[in-house]
Order: sequence, then structure tokens, then C-alpha cells
Amino acid sequence: MTAYSILDLVPVVDGGTVPQALANAAALAAHAESLGFTRFWVAEHHGMKGIASAATSVVIGHIAAATKTIRVGAGGIMLPNHAPLVIAEQFGTLDALHPGRIDLGLGRAPSSDQRVAHAIRRTLDSDPNAFVRDVVELQSYFADDGRTGISATPGAGADVQLYILGSSLYGAQVAALLGLPYAFASHFAPQMLDEALHVYRSSFKPSAVLDKPHVMAAMNIIAADSDEEAEYLASSIQQSFVGLRTGNPRQMQPPVEGYKASLPPHIVSMLDELLSCSAIGSLDTVKRGVAKFIDRTQADEIIVACSMFDHEKRERSLSLTAQTFNSL
Repeated sequence: MTAYSILDLVPVVDGGTVPQALANAAALAAHAESLGFTRFWVAEHHGMKGIASAATSVVIGHIAAATKTIRVGAGGIMLPNHAPLVIAEQFGTLDALHPGRIDLGLGRAPSSDQRVAHAIRRTLDSDPNAFVRDVVELQSYFADDGRTGISATPGAGADVQLYILGSSLYGAQVAALLGLPYAFASHFAPQMLDEALHVYRSSFKPSAVLDKPHVMAAMNIIAADSDEEAEYLASSIQQSFVGLRTGNPRQMQPPVEGYKASLPPHIVSMLDELLSCSAIGSLDTVKRGVAKFIDRTQADEIIVACSMFDHEKRERSLSLTAQTFNSL
């Protein structure tokens, strides 16, 4: 059976607060744990009013403390924003507090606009080879193999599972070269999904941590008791994508009846492309969509994005999603 997990952006809804968003994330993770989801990831994003997971390692600690068995981690940490030693210390601390449950997905995207990226990094000068070097340096801290001349405390000997994230061929090549599992962000950037998975699998080099390719693929799943209700609930994430792509990101908006039909054709086309790796509908509709996506990707694991305005409806969606995977 294909494993199933969750990617949560810890959404701040219109009229809501960051404390409420963080409380909802912890409750959602506990609910997901009860349903048999494998892992619960949060992502590093900065300068966005509708996302409360910027301090990603802190949020992971909060979620891990609210759960007992589900793996918790980053999907991901944008490594160019950080010194590898600092990330080793942060995730080494998380592993010490919650042993055997911490994942660390690594990406190289800025996770922000240029102005915010400059505020984080102070300089945007970069070496195209720095990401690979930083991943290897991070591995060295966890392995405590002496190659850096520094023993990370905490961090040395930590049992943190590393993943390479990507939405292009670059991440696939890095994951294959280093023999690490690969997670593709097809929930918002599906264009190169098939080619990237081919590159990863065909170029994969076994490593000490992984003897064969391991693919995670992301998809949006919004499930409800009817197709009509799910389409209505999906209008919140559609509004978020439109706002982001038109330079007007906001807190997550309440659903709007007939929202997509009200948009001009070029925006509808943009949404259809961005959300092409999605299953939105009743249990039967979602089951067909998930089965088709698994058949397409042959993924070892599906990581589910499920952003909604209403927390209870979101929990219901995850319950139906778990039923879907358990019935395949």
C-alpha cells in the first residue's frame, strides 16, 4: 500500500490569528496520527500573512509535543537561508526531544520574494554548487565523522531522516547523486513532475541510508461528502493561488460559491495548470483521482496538501483521505 502523509502550511485564515493557526496545526497532526498518516510536515515560508510556519523548527517542536508516534518534520527547510551547523543543532535538538520521529526535507528555493530573502540572508550572492556542499556538510554534522572539524551539540549522532525537495530537475539530480529520498512539489509546480521522477530513478546512486530510490509526490486532496461541497471548499486555496500569482497574497479567505466560474479565462487556465495534481470531490471522486496519480507516478508515498478555511471541514477531509488510501 502507498504510504500517505501531510504537508501543512499552518494557514492563518481571514479574521484568525497566528496562535489559532498553530493550535489548529497541533490538533490536525493529532487527528492525522489517529488516522494512520505516516508523517506531518510543515514548510518554511517568510513574509506571507497567511502562513504561520516561518520559524519551522519551532513549529515542528510544537507539533511533535502534541503527538506521540507520527513522524514530524520540514517540507522543507530552505537551506540557502541558513548555516548548515545551525540546522544541525536545531534538528539535533528536535531529535533529542522526540527521538526517531524527526524528518528534515531540504530545498534551495528562497521561500519568499527578493526583498524578504535579502532581509533573511543579508546577501543574495550565491554559488550554484553551494546547495550540494551544504547538504553534505549537514550530513557530516549528523554523522559526527570529523570532516568539518566541528562536533555539533546537539546534532552529532542524531537520527534525523534527510529528504531532498524539488520542483525541477535540479533537486532530482541532487537526490540521486547523494542517494537520498526525493519529494516533488507537484501540489503547486507540477510541470516537470514526470521528467524529474525519471531523472531521479534513472540516476540514483545507492548510499548508506538508502539502497534504492524512494519517491514522495505531493498532491492537493480536498475531500467532502459531495463533489459540490468539495469544489466549494477548494475555492479558498484557489483564491490563495490567485492572490499569490497576482502579487496580492492574503490570509486564507473563506470559500466563495462559484468562485472559479467568476474568473477570466487566463486565470482559470493558470489555476488548472497549477492544481493539475489534485483530487477534489467526494470519497469516490477522490479515490479515482488518487489511484490515477499513484499509477502515473508510482510514488512510494503521497504527501497531501489540504489547505482549507474551516478547521473541522479540514479534519473531515483528512478522514476521507485516509479512507481513500486504506481502500486502494
